[in-house]
Amino acid sequence: MEINASAQDLLAQIRDYQNKIESVKNGTEISPAIDGGRNLEIDPSSSGPTFSSQLSKAFTSAISEVNELSNVSTNSQNEFQMGGDIPLTEVVMNMQKASIAFEATLQVRNKVLTAYQEIMNMPI
Repeated sequence: MEINASAQDLLAQIRDYQNKIESVKNGTEISPAIDGGRNLEIDPSSSGPTFSSQLSKAFTSAISEVNELSNVSTNSQNEFQMGGDIPLTEVVMNMQKASIAFEATLQVRNKVLTAYQEIMNMPI
């Protein structure tokens, strides 16, 4: 989750993520399990990474990136308060990056929990 510094780049990234979310909601996103309308064969005995390990790795990576942004924000705030040579606009931009990243992570967590609860409540 790389966040570029300029406001125009941030807006472009947000719009790109919104388009991706809309394509998933509408079912127009191409699934990696489909190749030209044919289902790909998946060998369950293959020793590749499991879904849970990939999911865990993705969440760990995302949380560490959010933590990194939070640390950068805190450090820039401290440097500004101590009279360091850092512009106020950079401090505010770092704070907003950290805030947006945290809110996005929180929303993803909420959606995952909701999906898990729905799956667990499905009749067998």
